[in-house]
Amino acid sequence: MIKLKPSLFHVFLICFGVQLQAQTYSSTPPEESPMPMKPEMTEIWEPEVPVVTPAKTLGDAPSDAIILFNGENLDQWVSSTDATKGAPWKIVNNDHMEVVPGSGGIQTQMKFGDCQLHIEFSAPDKVESESQGRGNSGVFLQNRYELQILDSYNNRTYRNGQAASIYKDHAPLVNAMRSPLEWNSYDIIYKAPRFKEDGSLDAKATITVLHNGVLVQNHSMINGNTYYIGLHDYPEAHGEDVISLQDHGNKTQFRNIWIRRL
Repeated sequence: MIKLKPSLFHVFLICFGVQLQAQTYSSTPPEESPMPMKPEMTEIWEPEVPVVTPAKTLGDAPSDAIILFNGENLDQWVSSTDATKGAPWKIVNNDHMEVVPGSGGIQTQMKFGDCQLHIEFSAPDKVESESQGRGNSGVFLQNRYELQILDSYNNRTYRNGQAASIYKDHAPLVNAMRSPLEWNSYDIIYKAPRFKEDGSLDAKATITVLHNGVLVQNHSMINGNTYYIGLHDYPEAHGEDVISLQDHGNKTQFRNIWIRRL
């Protein structure tokens, strides 16, 4: 039998007359908790939650938002075809901007990842064509993942290509589109995809969307880059990137665009 030497701690206790006693255990629960809970034990006071002033009108930008478009100018946007050039769309009545068909899409100068995005849009006043030919555009998050914009008011098309769909990915829960003479809003909560150090996918992007105040995408998982043909995927790792708006040949209109980094 091997006899273990006492530890220095044990020797210290013996030298100073401290008696070591075997710990006793019990299978009977105590009548009272040895430390009764108090309300303050579960209260977290620091750091204090930062203050953000909400807009007086629902849908307008809160105090910490970045204003991407308020009707005055297109300074926050550039051409998607040539980022050294200004946005080629036109401003109407110092109120909204309108796609100039054939001029190409536009994109933000700044890059974003996780965000809260508010954007208002309207189909062209004059109804022309049908299906994907009516009021077609799109919001591309990180310049890759499309939330579809389309005039889906009394306009049948494939369900994962109508307004508020993650294009060719997830159909909206309901169709909440207003008529072409009215304005629509998207309120978007977007979480960017995560990638591992080796560049492989760690977590897919997710998106929640309210269309005119109606929940249409409920923490939907985005299956990858938006493609017109073929299955969506994540071909490569990436970081923050621009938000782009699509020129699909229709005079779709936009106003009141703001964003908050999350």
